[in-house]
Amino acid sequence: MAMKWSRKRLSVVIGAACATMLTLPSPAAHAQTTADDHAATLAALKAFQAKAGPGAAIHAGDGSDAWTLSVGTGTVNANRPIKSDEHFRIGSQTKTFTAAVVLQLADEGKVSLEAPIDEYLPGVVTGNGYDGTRITVRHLLQHTSGIAPYNPYPGAQTPKPNPDGTYDLAASVREGLSRAPVSAPGADFTYSNTNYLILGMLIEKVTGMPVHESITGRIIDPLGLTRTAFPAPGDRALPTPAVNGYHGVRLGGFFFWVSALTYDPSLYSSAGAMISTLEDLTAFYQALSSGKVISPAGLAEMQKVRDVGDSGVGYGLGLMRHNLSCDGVAWGHGGGVPGYQTYTLVTEDGRHASVVTNVLFQLNSPGTQMLNLMDTALCEDQTARS
Repeated sequence: MAMKWSRKRLSVVIGAACATMLTLPSPAAHAQTTADDHAATLAALKAFQAKAGPGAAIHAGDGSDAWTLSVGTGTVNANRPIKSDEHFRIGSQTKTFTAAVVLQLADEGKVSLEAPIDEYLPGVVTGNGYDGTRITVRHLLQHTSGIAPYNPYPGAQTPKPNPDGTYDLAASVREGLSRAPVSAPGADFTYSNTNYLILGMLIEKVTGMPVHESITGRIIDPLGLTRTAFPAPGDRALPTPAVNGYHGVRLGGFFFWVSALTYDPSLYSSAGAMISTLEDLTAFYQALSSGKVISPAGLAEMQKVRDVGDSGVGYGLGLMRHNLSCDGVAWGHGGGVPGYQTYTLVTEDGRHASVVTNVLFQLNSPGTQMLNLMDTALCEDQTARS
């Protein structure tokens, strides 16, 4: 997924004709919720969905209560609002899971963030202007390696597949490194999936296990994320219940949707292969921010950000910082793969917001509306900046 960093607050007037809206109290909620309780967030959700897919939903709360708002549908030609326990592909939110495992390995003394990647994967990041003796693990985690952008896409931009249609991490890394460097290591921020594909290889080398097994055994299972999965190569199924993903276009008030392409998850692997739900993603980021996944020192390293863009967004080690309009900051990550665009943010005081829509636009992505939606939800009942 190519991340976009500009963020402007827009005033949007929405005509919600033919939109389906459902307010869904989460099973974890302590109180029933109605749309009137979250009118500003609902308006922001409608504004987002009007620029996004057939459906959109947000699962949010404040640490004691959780609630879900859904507009549109998770299945075209059906009245089926997206629910907070339905599965979807999370795209680059996978990167935070990958980064957390690397930080666990650092906590265990098995990986040094300052070590060159060539120390662990000799000869892998070599040639075409790349020098793995100068690119550190930290550079890869923070997208400051100088490695060029690489956005795999089924049928268009992929490495050579195996006979069974799966993809090897090493082949994916070679494909990413076939693009010349864009800067010297450490000099600039350039978001590239190749960084996290290399980190997947690092995890496999150090643990002696496939990356999907390492992330499952170290994070998914211990946290009890029963609706989260890192599918093995060849496992293309989306568990039920599921949000259906689509490709499509919006032209004014007209739109057209077709089912999203199927692909093997190994195409995205440690950069974007995982499946989860709004509820499970919230639980993961809350656990991470409360010290249940990595050490306090490791979390501090993840939160050492490099400012990117022009609006208070910072990128740490697989974790993004967003300045909120009501003061304070939120931490999380976004993601996008064919059929889905997602984002999750949490705050230190327990507020949280996780969003999904069931389309990924390559052009005119509604990123501004998505960030406005999350800010609105996170800032409910908070004192706005003067």
